[in-house]
Amino acid sequence: MIEVGRPGGAREIEVPTQRGLPATLPVLPLRDTVTFPETLVPLAVGQERSMALINDALGGDRLIAMVASRDPEIEAPGPEHLYDVGVVGVVARMLKVPDGTLRILVQATQRIRVTGYAHTDPYLVAQVEELPDISTTETPELLALVRNVQATFTNIVEQVPYLPEELHVAVANLDDPGALSHLIAGALRLRTEEKQALLEERDVAKRLRRLSEMLARELEVVALGSKIQSQVQSELDRTQREYFLRQQLRAIQDELGEGDEMQAEANELREQLDALELPEAVRKQVDRELARLERLPPAAAEHGVIRSYLEWIASMPWSARTQDNLNLRHARRVLDEDHYDIEQVKDRILEFLAVRKLMAEREDVPARSSILCLVGPPGVGKTSLGRSIARALGRRFERISVGGVRDEAEIRGHRRTYIGAMPGVIVRALRDAGTRNPLFMIDEIDKMGADFRGDPASAMLEVLDPEQNATFRDHYLDLPFDLSEVMFVTTANTLETIPGPLRDRMETIQLAGYTEAEKLEIARRYLVPRQVERNGLRPSQIAFSDAALKVVIAEYTREAGVRGLEREIGSICRKVARQVAEGKARRKVAIGAARARELLGKRRVFSETRRRTSEPGVATGLAWTPAGGDVLFVEATAMPGSGKLTITGQLGDVMRESAQAALSWVRSHPPDGVADDWFARHDLHVHVPAGAIPKDGPSAGVTMATALWSLLSGRPVRSDVAMTGEITLTGQVLPIGGLKEKALAAQRSGIRHVIAPARNAQDADEIPAHLRRDLELHFVERIDEVLEQALGPRRARRRAAA
Repeated sequence: MIEVGRPGGAREIEVPTQRGLPATLPVLPLRDTVTFPETLVPLAVGQERSMALINDALGGDRLIAMVASRDPEIEAPGPEHLYDVGVVGVVARMLKVPDGTLRILVQATQRIRVTGYAHTDPYLVAQVEELPDISTTETPELLALVRNVQATFTNIVEQVPYLPEELHVAVANLDDPGALSHLIAGALRLRTEEKQALLEERDVAKRLRRLSEMLARELEVVALGSKIQSQVQSELDRTQREYFLRQQLRAIQDELGEGDEMQAEANELREQLDALELPEAVRKQVDRELARLERLPPAAAEHGVIRSYLEWIASMPWSARTQDNLNLRHARRVLDEDHYDIEQVKDRILEFLAVRKLMAEREDVPARSSILCLVGPPGVGKTSLGRSIARALGRRFERISVGGVRDEAEIRGHRRTYIGAMPGVIVRALRDAGTRNPLFMIDEIDKMGADFRGDPASAMLEVLDPEQNATFRDHYLDLPFDLSEVMFVTTANTLETIPGPLRDRMETIQLAGYTEAEKLEIARRYLVPRQVERNGLRPSQIAFSDAALKVVIAEYTREAGVRGLEREIGSICRKVARQVAEGKARRKVAIGAARARELLGKRRVFSETRRRTSEPGVATGLAWTPAGGDVLFVEATAMPGSGKLTITGQLGDVMRESAQAALSWVRSHPPDGVADDWFARHDLHVHVPAGAIPKDGPSAGVTMATALWSLLSGRPVRSDVAMTGEITLTGQVLPIGGLKEKALAAQRSGIRHVIAPARNAQDADEIPAHLRRDLELHFVERIDEVLEQALGPRRARRRAAA
């Protein structure tokens, strides 16, 4: 008898004994469940048609067919959604729950196959046939399969909580292989497809073999889960142990009066670092160092080192950046506001910015920042150009001076093992900029040195290489930092002292000196207003005339740039400021030529060209220096002797060889009237004044040959002529460099004619147009043409005697 619960009470019903299988049975679809013969299955029934089926079954023979659904998501599966193989069950118990659904307990009896459906309304009724196991004789293989399945299932029961211990006893006492496979398959948590495959397998041996494979897999999963659980428990135990130890440590620190200070300091650093978007490698290092800091007392020497290290990391701009302004019109306007003329340089900078704009619009090509190197004499505006580029782009500007740096650690920092270690200038500049894409102006890169502490120029190779600086690693931080977004602009007076590998990484932009007209315009637009403001004056209190500025340029300065000019203008402003402060200047002070001379004192710059070249044996040459072009004089004289040549003026080897070549050409092509043995009976002395200044280079060859020819012929060199060019033994004039700078030097000295090699004619376009109008350039191929242009009329008293 079975008790069936119902609202208002319960009643006893009699379970009939199993009879023959009917031809048709009502079908109860199962979701995510497969029942096996000879098992007792609890089920929950909630659909109306299924509840009607159960009620009808309880009113009859209580037999139902249970078939699994292929798709558990379908609420009311039809015949096409059900498997063909299921089991017959007897509804043993039913209970109605308050929510209106049913709970039933079904005793599964035998396996069936659905051959068709009689009807589908109000519920499914199927035509079924019995599907018994294929009779299998007991063989050693079957016995081994049974024992293996029993042993494996026993291990699983001992390790998983959802299988009751009673199953272990039931399996051990079950001798029927078929019933054993049904009991174990129904108890395991397998996928519906796997359980259905076991149900449909009629061969007991094959079913046991497949079940053995599933049990082995399940045992491996259970073992792995146990291992994971053990690891988790171990980690929890370790965490709890650390927690208790930290609590004890905190109590000890509180007794010593150190706890609150340490914790507050560590918490403050942690909050700062947690607010940053740090790369993964940096985050790991930060967590490691913070853990060390929290364990160390403030009195420990390592505590201050770690704290400083973490503060440096917190101050770095790991993700902060500014938005570039790539508007070329805006950039042009900024450059024109800050700098006068230098159109070629401005065009090159705008081309550079145009490339950056196009690269920023392309996502398929990674942006690579090229390195600009501004080369030119002092005072021509190299540093201010860098500031203008930063202002045009909207980037932060940081200036790094590396002139005189000899320690490689100044660039890449010191390792933390040293006392007083700190990062290098690159990291310090990044911290000061506050963004990861500033503009760095590296000043005087040509003046870095090297000694036993390392070569800073070699350290710069990584900084200025777009292929490497994406992972720049400072020795102090010892963490990779991406410098590829930083725009580098370097400055130098000369390229010769920059190592070749470093020079190859930079794109050079040459800045020549300014002409007098350009200096006048720069002084009027920029220098005078700036000095008036810096000296506390107002524009209504002082005014400079163009004549005054021309006097300052011509008589008190001689330079390629305008630094000295600004200094002299500032001197005038200071003197006027004193007069204003003393109440002596009540009206606007007008600075004319005479007043400028009065305020600045004696004239400091004189043109010595005419005085020096008035005698034979003196020629005017042009030279290039890191400070711009300059004028040099070559003097030659003869005295009785044995044919020796003396060269003075602190000349380098190349310049001495040029003097030897010039003398050899003059000896092979002497002026008319010079005796054949004249060179054997006289010594020659070639001198280049300003002996305290080292000089070298081949471009003074034609000047030396002209001075020697002038001496021998007695014809002085014209005072308004200067020359440059390398000479060969055959009399050819070879090209030189720096023609623009040399032409500017000639213009500053009042020279109107410049003789240069013919192969330098293409460089004449670099000379400003207004300067070419005031300066006549003569391009020659041989020394004979130089002599024809340079020598004046003969003077008998200096003519070479036989």
